[in-house]
Amino acid sequence: MDRVRELASKKAAVIFTKSSCYMCHSITQLFYELGASPAVHELDKDAYGREMEWALRSMGCNPSVPAVFIGGKFVGSSKDVISLHVDGSLKQMLMDAKAIWF
Repeated sequence: MDRVRELASKKAAVIFTKSSCYMCHSITQLFYELGASPAVHELDKDAYGREMEWALRSMGCNPSVPAVFIGGKFVGSSKDVISLHVDGSLKQMLMDAKAIWF
């Protein structure tokens, strides 16, 4: 869990993904379209990926990917991020965390 927290705090927006996950790709693209450049960590390509996946599950992320952190805080998975985007608060969260500037 320490590794997840460390990586999540290194950039304003961090997404833990798997290379074969279509929702992970969609969430990452949404962040790019909003002007953010998130750190993307693909668990299936990381030596500690399985460990990090278990840590994400223990934090309440089910399914474990995509797991999104903004400003070092766990936001949730794809359904949570999409809900935030639909109600307009995702962009503000990214601005508050200095992941985007407008």
